[in-house]
Amino acid sequence: MFYTLSQSSYVLSTALFIFALHWMSDPKTARRGVYAGVVAMFLAVSATWAQPAIIVHHVWIVIAIALGFVVGVPLSRVPLTAVPQRTALSHAFGGAAAGLVGTAEFFLWYNGEQENLTPFKMTALVIEIILGYLTFTGSLMAAGKLQEIKWIPQRPVIYKGQNASNVFLLLVAAALGIALVVTPTAAWAPTAFLAIIGLALLFGVLLIIPIGGADMPTVISILNSYAGLSAVAMGFVLDNKLLITAGALDGSSGLILSIIMCKAMNRSFTNVLFGAFGQVQAAAATGEQKVYKSESIEGAAQIFEQASFVVIVPGYGMAVAQAQHKVQELYEQLKKRGITVKFAIHPVAGRMPGHMNVLLAEANIPYTDLVEMDDVNADMPQCDVALVLGANDVVNPCARYDKTSPIYGMPIIAADKARTCFAVKRSKNPGFAGIDNELYFADHTFMLFGDAKKVVGELVKELTGGSGH
Repeated sequence: MFYTLSQSSYVLSTALFIFALHWMSDPKTARRGVYAGVVAMFLAVSATWAQPAIIVHHVWIVIAIALGFVVGVPLSRVPLTAVPQRTALSHAFGGAAAGLVGTAEFFLWYNGEQENLTPFKMTALVIEIILGYLTFTGSLMAAGKLQEIKWIPQRPVIYKGQNASNVFLLLVAAALGIALVVTPTAAWAPTAFLAIIGLALLFGVLLIIPIGGADMPTVISILNSYAGLSAVAMGFVLDNKLLITAGALDGSSGLILSIIMCKAMNRSFTNVLFGAFGQVQAAAATGEQKVYKSESIEGAAQIFEQASFVVIVPGYGMAVAQAQHKVQELYEQLKKRGITVKFAIHPVAGRMPGHMNVLLAEANIPYTDLVEMDDVNADMPQCDVALVLGANDVVNPCARYDKTSPIYGMPIIAADKARTCFAVKRSKNPGFAGIDNELYFADHTFMLFGDAKKVVGELVKELTGGSGH
């Protein structure tokens, strides 16, 4: 009876996880998707906890849940600008959980239940710990880069023989894993198992350090996929069908998202993981000093007042300045004047997929005015004013023609085709690709230097004061 009930709960949880993913693909049903995911996880945990072999250890489970709340509640209250690194931390926790469970299972079986160390389960165990532990350290590195922690370099770290040494580490770990599968009860097996863990932890660090911030959206989704796949392996180890299905959903969705991100950048997985932007920065930096043209807030406000169609291109500069609410005020001021306003959303703008959508939704900007890159580009020649807020590489025209550029071939938002372009930047420093943006030196482009929140706020104030013009 209990077995039937628990398996029914697992089937229901799986169905709810599927519906959660489906509903979260549409802003109108996204909240319903979140609730479905919460209910699914609650059912899954409850059905597992209630099993006779587990419930006798309920004190330890309660302690673990309490610790989870202690860590989880503060993490749920991070500002939206920190959501990317918060997401990376979630992947780190997921990877660590899979790795620790796999480690516990191996030593439990090795020291008392060696009949469980079958070739199939050992294969799943090796895959679980490699994916789990590399996801753990890789995600921590990604979170550190996004948080701009001082001792973690945000720029790609490149050194001679990097790819070869990384592949060598992975091959050594795989070879040790094969040896464990063949002879799991050997006297040296625990040492080999711990060596695999160490190599996986090191590989996670070395995998991420050559990747720059411009590739972080793709990296986060790839790490999401790794965490899901480690959960699948853990499901096979524990003979838990829900872990297999839920992990497969997580892994496949992360993989699909990674493919979408790579397509948006016109790059392959191998190029993202092994072809870091930093390799071309030195060559890109050597060139003649170009001159920006600046504009005053007053002059910019006058041009906005005369426009009939405005496109705003949000980027990480808007996120880090927490300028989304000021942007919403600008949006309202322009709409009051009968001006059509659209937001051009590039798939890799910000530091994670959907980063800009979440920030703008928080500011109550209608989702109908958020337009995908392919759709808005067709209208850019009719755009009177394009306002670029901290977006850099995703509007750089050299992606179209400069074959030596690290972003060559990446689809961009055609802000350069607008009649007038205003670019808001904190400094003259290049973006994460490490190259100058040709858009900023165009004849019709004017720079508004400063913090995006302050600049847009001053622009709103000027428009408000001039509402009677």
